[in-house]
Amino acid sequence: MKNIKLIVYDFDGVMTNNKVYINQSGDEMVQVNRSDGLAVGEIKKMGIDQIIISTEINSVVQSRANKLGIKCFNAIDDKKSVLIKYSKKNNINLKDVAFVGNDINDENAMIIAGIKICPADAHEKIKNISDIILKSNGGDGSIRELLDLFPKYIDG
Repeated sequence: MKNIKLIVYDFDGVMTNNKVYINQSGDEMVQVNRSDGLAVGEIKKMGIDQIIISTEINSVVQSRANKLGIKCFNAIDDKKSVLIKYSKKNNINLKDVAFVGNDINDENAMIIAGIKICPADAHEKIKNISDIILKSNGGDGSIRELLDLFPKYIDG
């Protein structure tokens, strides 16, 4: 983890519990974890770039990214292409990228990342390609758990 320059997060199933709440007007809401927000802030202090790449169209993804102060690419069908373009534009080697994903729509992008990470409740196919399977489920502090894997936090 000490050489990571970019962390890419999927949104649903990583930053959320992969559930959506829909009210009688058809408005969608999701639940996020405040400790994950704290972790994003701490990772930012280490100088590590963080982005969200999501297939989700709902503006809630962009709203969460804005609150966290990180870039967001949503309504994306080809996450791999976005990751490649972003990495090239920002001069980041793909081996220095950690991708945190949970389902089969993350697989192609995860495969090219240097470190593949998933929450405990990720799809089995994603667990099989992951270097690190977190103990927490998506939306239940998985990014906070990821923070603890960085040497600064391991060594105190």
